[in-house]
Amino acid sequence: MANPKAEALKDLTPEELFQRLAEAKDQLFHLRFQHATGQLEKTSQLSGTKRDIARLNTELREREIAAADALAAQEASA
Repeated sequence: MANPKAEALKDLTPEELFQRLAEAKDQLFHLRFQHATGQLEKTSQLSGTKRDIARLNTELREREIAAADALAAQEASA
């Protein structure tokens, strides 16, 4: 069964994906800083944010591969 969070990413534009990726990386930086200073109470936020970044990177990579395949198919048929 597919992850609902991953399915929701399929509807986003590439610009929105890159924006969310930047926000997630920024959030991860702040969470790591809080963890290092002992201010982070819910350490599970770290792994959750890392998973969100992985989901975003996976979706971006899937689109990149699909675009490359489409270009290769187009060149092969021409």
